[in-house]
Amino acid sequence: MQKRDAIFLEDLCPKLRARHWRKSLHAFTGKSCIYCGKNSESIDHILPRSQGGQTITENCVPACLSCNGLKSNTEAFYWYRQQQFYDPRRAMAIRAWMDGDLSLALRLIKWANPSLITTSFDSANKTIDNWNLQAA
Repeated sequence: MQKRDAIFLEDLCPKLRARHWRKSLHAFTGKSCIYCGKNSESIDHILPRSQGGQTITENCVPACLSCNGLKSNTEAFYWYRQQQFYDPRRAMAIRAWMDGDLSLALRLIKWANPSLITTSFDSANKTIDNWNLQAA
């Protein structure tokens, strides 16, 4: 039997695929909010769905309930610049995330919060490896 002939549970149950995708987003940032660094409990759309934002990895970031609720349906960069916890390194990380460069986004998040243990998802091996980053 070929791999293309197999039927996967995720193909039969889209909610299971979405659950794995959401968990992988939280795993990327070590379960921390991309905006403030607190524990992430939800997924936020950088460009809100009400403004045409899609539910894709480049537009969805882990966020705490507080940030997700306060941001509501405003554009992320406009809202984030007005917050007391604004950090330009995290703003650059959000921009890198939107551009699809998750490794750069993770480096910037690590730089903004050195005590945070971030992880990366190795898509080839489907394993999670610890980052060993050094300052430039």
